[in-house]
Amino acid sequence: MIPAAFAYDRPATVDQAVGLLAAHQGAAKVIAGGQSLLPLLKLRLARAERLVDIGRLSELKGVRRTADGGVSIGALTTYDELGRDPLITTYGLMADALPGIGDVQVRNRGTIGGALAHADPASDMPAVLLALDAQLVARSVRGVRTIPVDGFLRGPFATALEPDELLTEVRIPAPSGAYGSAYRAIEQPASGYAIAGAAVVVGRSGGGSGRLDRCSVALTGVGEAPYRAAAVEAAFLGGADPASAAAHATDGVTVGSDIHADRAYRAAVAAVQVRRALEAAIARAG
Repeated sequence: MIPAAFAYDRPATVDQAVGLLAAHQGAAKVIAGGQSLLPLLKLRLARAERLVDIGRLSELKGVRRTADGGVSIGALTTYDELGRDPLITTYGLMADALPGIGDVQVRNRGTIGGALAHADPASDMPAVLLALDAQLVARSVRGVRTIPVDGFLRGPFATALEPDELLTEVRIPAPSGAYGSAYRAIEQPASGYAIAGAAVVVGRSGGGSGRLDRCSVALTGVGEAPYRAAAVEAAFLGGADPASAAAHATDGVTVGSDIHADRAYRAAVAAVQVRRALEAAIARAG
């Protein structure tokens, strides 16, 4: 199909981009890789009066080490670029998740910022960043604000971004002590989206070989949005083994049901993926 008519702007700088969003607030949509938005426009499931194409803004690309030892990722960095960057692949859950996202075209065109702004409830990357306690940077003509990723995701295809804001950066804090992480998922074969996926980070605050005293677990594909599984974290830190902790994967969550998986199956798959991710993360933590 052919999209409905729209105006098109290709700003040369971030300042120009946020200026356009401010000038056409509510009527403009941002496009970068286009892997999520273009199919919706072509099927007329979405409509835009104006597209603001930021795909060539080099200032929003790349990965760098921050002064505090964390990592900064430009919003236009593609999955393929992330998967080849040594600063990113040192995170086990990133190395696990990135090769399985979409197909070759999606990984070469799709961007981390686009995935977050699109907020598909079965997307892999939001869960990974939830487990990593990432911070997101949004910019507008009003200034810059930093949003914790767990406050950014509001629901299916809904975020905390204001209509005049542009997502510019993802910040992953520096890990402290010894840690290990992993991502495990069962995907729907045709789309590549997760039926249930689990991202896990475990660690020891003091390093060494003591007891694991840090745990973050996030799931995707299960509820209306990716979420932190607080009940799993509490059970594991309370001394439960991975299988017993993983049994709490869907506590307090309305599990989704669709043509690919009913609620009972999706809940069972979620528990299995959490157990597998916990076991892998524990092994990597030594």
